[in-house]
Amino acid sequence: MQLTSPESLIFWTTIIFVVFFILLRKFAWKPILGAVKSREESINSALASAESARLEMQNLTASNERILQEARVERDALLKEAREMRDKMIADSKAEAQLQGERMIEQAKAAIASEKNAAMAELKSHVSTLSLDIAEKLLKNELSNKEAQTKLVENMLGDVKLN
Repeated sequence: MQLTSPESLIFWTTIIFVVFFILLRKFAWKPILGAVKSREESINSALASAESARLEMQNLTASNERILQEARVERDALLKEAREMRDKMIADSKAEAQLQGERMIEQAKAAIASEKNAAMAELKSHVSTLSLDIAEKLLKNELSNKEAQTKLVENMLGDVKLN
């Protein structure tokens, strides 16, 4: 048998292949298959986790939308209540200001009337004093003689009859 013949080359190649295949199967095939199976399980687990996370995100999104809607409704209610309170406060302030204005006007009218009455009384007092002074001076001049006194009495009697 020759070492370089084609049959011997096929024989030795087949023997080496079989030995190599047995060695691979015994030492490498199980770890490779275990790694592939582990990788497959890891991928399946990641896919399941992703699906679970997607469902949870959908639930959270729906929950967030519901919470946002409730917050909007509550905000609108609070704003409406605040506007109503503002309008009521403005109306109350206007009514109070109107009432105080009317009171102040009435007080001013009363003060003016009081001042007017006091001024009129003082004016009457001055006029009456002035009239008495004038009458006294006139009567002194006119009543200094007898004829003027008689004439004055007759004029007064004539005025009394006319009134």
